[in-house]
Amino acid sequence: MLKFVKHHMETIAGIEIYPLVSFVIFFTFFLSLFAYVMLMKKNHIKELENIPLTDND
Repeated sequence: MLKFVKHHMETIAGIEIYPLVSFVIFFTFFLSLFAYVMLMKKNHIKELENIPLTDND
C-alpha cells in the first residue's frame, strides 16, 4: 500500500514544496503563540488563573 501511495506522490510535479510550506506554517504559528504568551501582562494571567475558582451562579 505504501509503495502505491509513494509512487503516485513521486509522479506529481512540484510536490516537494508542500512539506516545506506546512512546516513553515506550523513553525510560524507556534512561534507567534509562544511570543503572545510571553508578552501577556501578568495581571491578565492572574485573571485567567482565577476563572475556574470564581462563583458565577
